[in-house]
Amino acid sequence: SAVTASGSASTASASKPAGIAATGSGAVTPQAVGAPGAAAAGAFGAGTAGASATGAPKAVAAGAIVEATAVAGQAQSCKAWGTKGALLYEDKFDTGLKQWQPEYQQAPGATIAASKGKLQMNLPGDATLWFKQALKGNVLIAYKRKMIMNGGPNDRLSDLNQFWMAKDPNNKNLFTRDGTFKQYDNLTLYYAGIGGNSNTTTRFRKYDKGERTLIAENSNLLQPNKEYNIEIAVYDGCTRMTVDGKEYFAYRDTDPLREGHFAFRTTHSHQEIRDFKVYQLK
Repeated sequence: SAVTASGSASTASASKPAGIAATGSGAVTPQAVGAPGAAAAGAFGAGTAGASATGAPKAVAAGAIVEATAVAGQAQSCKAWGTKGALLYEDKFDTGLKQWQPEYQQAPGATIAASKGKLQMNLPGDATLWFKQALKGNVLIAYKRKMIMNGGPNDRLSDLNQFWMAKDPNNKNLFTRDGTFKQYDNLTLYYAGIGGNSNTTTRFRKYDKGERTLIAENSNLLQPNKEYNIEIAVYDGCTRMTVDGKEYFAYRDTDPLREGHFAFRTTHSHQEIRDFKVYQLK
C-alpha cells in the first residue's frame, strides 16, 4: 500500500497584507488607518480581492498573489458553526491508500504509506494526497497530524498544509498533476499552510480564477513531534480552521466554495497523520 514519489520543493511567499497586524495571540487585527479602513477578510468577513486604491479592479496575472481587503463596517464575521451530525467518512489508516489519490514524482527515499492506524508522508519534495470522495455542503473535517523530527533525511519542520473544497474549473477529473505546487494555481480551493517557508509563515488563501488571494496570516508556527488536533469547518458560506481548539482562521466568503475535494499537502517533510473523519454539520 506504499506509494513513492517526489517533486521539486516549491513554497509561495508574499508580503503581509496591508491593513492587518498579528496580535500576541496569533490572530490578525486591522491596523489603525484612516477611513475607510481596510481589514483582513479572513478575520472579519468577505472583501473585494485585488482592488486598487481608486476602487477599480486590478488586472491580475494567472497564479498571482493578491490581497483581500474589506471596507470597514461592511464585513460580517462568522459566528455560527453548526453542530456535529452524522459521520460521513473516515479512514483509520489500516487498509492502505484505497480512499486516497497521491500526486508526486517518483524519487528515491519518498514514501507514502498507510498501515497500523497511521498515514506516513515521508518526502524529499512536493506532494499532494487527495481524498477521493468529493465533499459537499456543511461539513467538518477532522484529523490528527504530527511533524516527525528524529534526524531523518526528510525530517524538516515546515509545511503542514491542506487544501479543501478543491475543484478544477477546466477538468472534471481533478487528479491530473504530479505534485508540483505551481500546477495547482488554476484550481478553485481554500488553502491553509501552517509553518510554511521553513516554519516562518502561517497563511490562509483562497484560489480562484488564477488568483491566490492572501486572506489572513498569523504567528502560530510548528513544534517538532507535537501531534495537532485539526478541524476544518465549512458552514453556510463560512470556513474556518482550528488547531487544538484554537481558531487559526475564519472567513465569510461572498462567493463560497460549497463542494470539492480535501487534500493533505506538503513539501520536503516527514509527517504522520491519523484518525481522519468527515462529519455533517447541522
